[in-house]
Amino acid sequence: MSNLYELSVKELSKKIQSKEVSVTEVVQDSFKRIQGTDEAIGSFITLNEEQALALAKELDEKGPSEAQPLAGIPIGIKDNIVTKDLLTTAASKMLYNFVPPYDATVMTKVYENGMIPVGKLNMDEFAMGSGTETSYFKKTVNPWNETKVPGGSSGGSAASVASGQVPVSLGSDTGGSIRQPASYTGIVGMKPTYGRISRYGLIAFASSLDQIGPMTRTVEDNALVLNAVSGHDVKDGTSSKQVIPDFSSLIGQDIKGMKIGVPKEFMSEGVDSEVRKSIEEAIETLRHLGATVEEVSLPHSKYGVQVYYIIASSEASSNLQRFDGIRYGYRSENITNLEDVYVNSRSEGFGEEVKRRIMLGSFSLSSGFYDAYFKKAGQVRTLIIEDFKKVFNDYDLILGPSSPTIAHDFGADKDHPVTAYMRDILTIPVNLAGLPGISLPCGFSEGMPIGLQLIGNYFEEEKIYQVADVFEKATEFHKQKPVILGGNA
Repeated sequence: MSNLYELSVKELSKKIQSKEVSVTEVVQDSFKRIQGTDEAIGSFITLNEEQALALAKELDEKGPSEAQPLAGIPIGIKDNIVTKDLLTTAASKMLYNFVPPYDATVMTKVYENGMIPVGKLNMDEFAMGSGTETSYFKKTVNPWNETKVPGGSSGGSAASVASGQVPVSLGSDTGGSIRQPASYTGIVGMKPTYGRISRYGLIAFASSLDQIGPMTRTVEDNALVLNAVSGHDVKDGTSSKQVIPDFSSLIGQDIKGMKIGVPKEFMSEGVDSEVRKSIEEAIETLRHLGATVEEVSLPHSKYGVQVYYIIASSEASSNLQRFDGIRYGYRSENITNLEDVYVNSRSEGFGEEVKRRIMLGSFSLSSGFYDAYFKKAGQVRTLIIEDFKKVFNDYDLILGPSSPTIAHDFGADKDHPVTAYMRDILTIPVNLAGLPGISLPCGFSEGMPIGLQLIGNYFEEEKIYQVADVFEKATEFHKQKPVILGGNA
């Protein structure tokens, strides 16, 4: 029998449902894998072993149920999703001791479906970064090459799945933070339509952009997990009341007659030649499978990074006001008055990147600059949305690279924050428009994975999964194993 950690969610579910393996065995295997690899990978900030094994025992005593196909599946949780009685830090010194008194709505759904949270995953501090290099606690490496970043901000979520520590993890995506690390680590990452999954209990970075989503090793696994965690939530005012379909319902159907647009702006000079070559080969594969693929234009997408960093930083400067050194989290010991509590706690508790974005956001919202920056960014955001709507009048999906490059070396952006911001240039427009988008493996360069991004119209995730699954089954990229699993492309 294969090692359990090498199996997909669907394969594990079949073994649990048939009682070929117990839930306890599956969970123990996950912890064994974590213990054997995490010193090298650095995916987890906190483990949840005692509670996970107790939940596994309960499920084994109850026995499998067809009503809970995901029962017993180990899942990793990004550390900006609050978990009752389990340390939740957002990878920041500011929350080094925060143990929430409640669960995020997505966690309630995880428990309702019988999935077992095995721990909290490393990330960029408060989800601000593109390489999981801004974490206060530790470094997470790419399972394909320890000198490369795993991407960010959901780098721990991506690395845990790519290295076989868990078959699925939850990440969050504000400007590409699920799709870019999925691309860097050779897995499948979905950012659903804004509002599809409740944000209640997600520690906010930019409230109009943040979205939780699943990260898995196969497309079908991803759809099955999205089925479990989606739905309207009265606790989240931005949660959609749209009916939740079976996201896997179109998987297995052919794509003959589907129309896919490739924005010329997504294949520009800034895209690495090997990445462009892999995307062009993916286009030919989809054409061979019956889809019509044509060039289109998203003319305002070139302003996406500038618009994003004004809007996201402005919202962050507002959201992060709550971390004041008084109610919870880090409090400076270097204080003599109330002003010191605020100023010193925030100065010492936040990292450099978080402080940079708070300053940028505060400036953009300040009197005299609001109209020139924040208001203008909102107007251009509307133009970006209109560009997408025009393309979706004629096309089923939009295709392009997930990232303009493969994973970069640690420290490559240390003195160049703007370079780091540009790494999300191909994913940011999707968040600004609130659209669903997925990244899946489509090639390799220098032994590192390349990601294909598929973008759908609002609430049409099934169509994305349909095309992604057809592509996955027609290629072998998802079967390649990273160095940590004994392989190399």
